[in-house]
Amino acid sequence: MAHTRKDVELLGKEPLHHGRYRFDRYRMRYRAFSGSWSKDVSRDILDRGNTVSVIPYDPQRDSVVLIEQFRPGAFANGDACPWLWEIVAGAIEEGEQPLQVAARECQEETGLVPTAIKAVCEYYTSAGALAELNRLYVGRVDASRAGGLHGLQDEGEDIRVFAMTAAETFAAMDGGKIRTAPALIGLSWLKDKREELRREWR
Repeated sequence: MAHTRKDVELLGKEPLHHGRYRFDRYRMRYRAFSGSWSKDVSRDILDRGNTVSVIPYDPQRDSVVLIEQFRPGAFANGDACPWLWEIVAGAIEEGEQPLQVAARECQEETGLVPTAIKAVCEYYTSAGALAELNRLYVGRVDASRAGGLHGLQDEGEDIRVFAMTAAETFAAMDGGKIRTAPALIGLSWLKDKREELRREWR
């Protein structure tokens, strides 16, 4: 039996905090796989909106453009080095289309304008507690122009941009240097689809 939203009964929704993000307590029950109803459950859900992420890739040079920036979540978790290697990512604001955001964020965070963008997949970042769907893209860029510091200063961004060959990038990923979900998912896809993508964007 396939479940749908009709198999969930919302019993209550209590606002806990509404600032930059929404934090609400949901009370609900849902149809179990046995066909009976679950017990009432309470879950605190953070709604930060939906997001995009972009792998900036240069098929001619077979290079990936990466960014490095300070991440408060890694700091709060006690990470010894809360500066993380990542791919481009950003939030979708009300009224915006994901593809539009992908192009904008790539330019803001790397200084590079993608000449083509291809959809890869979409996934929930942590569906047990976050109401966030991420749409992943790959963008064709000129990696020879990658470098310097970028980001929006009024948003506290300080982003270092650099390029590596695909082989170097995959080695960094396998060696544990790259540790964020969008980058790991995106680069794993690129590792598998790279030659096909190079032929397509030749």
